Amino acid sequence: MLPSFDTERLFLRPRTLADFEACLVMDQDTEVTKFIPGPWGNPEQHESFLYERIQKDFGPGLGYWSIFPKEKPTRFVGWILLIPYDGIGPEIEIGWRLNRLAWGRGYATEAAQRVLEHAFETVGVDHVVADIHPENKPSMSVAAKIGLTFVVDGMHDGHPCKSYVMTKNEYCN
Repeated sequence: MLPSFDTERLFLRPRTLADFEACLVMDQDTEVTKFIPGPWGNPEQHESFLYERIQKDFGPGLGYWSIFPKEKPTRFVGWILLIPYDGIGPEIEIGWRLNRLAWGRGYATEAAQRVLEHAFETVGVDHVVADIHPENKPSMSVAAKIGLTFVVDGMHDGHPCKSYVMTKNEYCN
């Protein structure tokens, strides 16, 4: 079972099927998913993908957390993940997706900082990676704010990306 986390303004708890509809609605916003390849336009594939991701055991301390603001604790604002890269590994990736109404509030940065702490201090990973579409400036900004370092331009699922990394040593310094 994944732990829950509190930050200054947020509550993060393991994502469950109770979050299914909120995740579907968030993913159906084309502004939210425009830089993320996925089955968003095919309802059956989208639901199957989401169900599988919610139910999957990614390993000890790894998975998805749903994000809720403490000021409105029942309002789902998005999720953050710490899972094997592309769901299979061996590298561990961090990622985030927030509803458009939650953009620009620093929620992704705040949640990601807490999940990075968990990754390095509790799970004991050696490094964390993130691939971000080169036009997704807000996510690149989050990566920089949490201390990830840009390492290379590459491809992910046939789409261009900027790859970021943080090692345990960088986290500790």
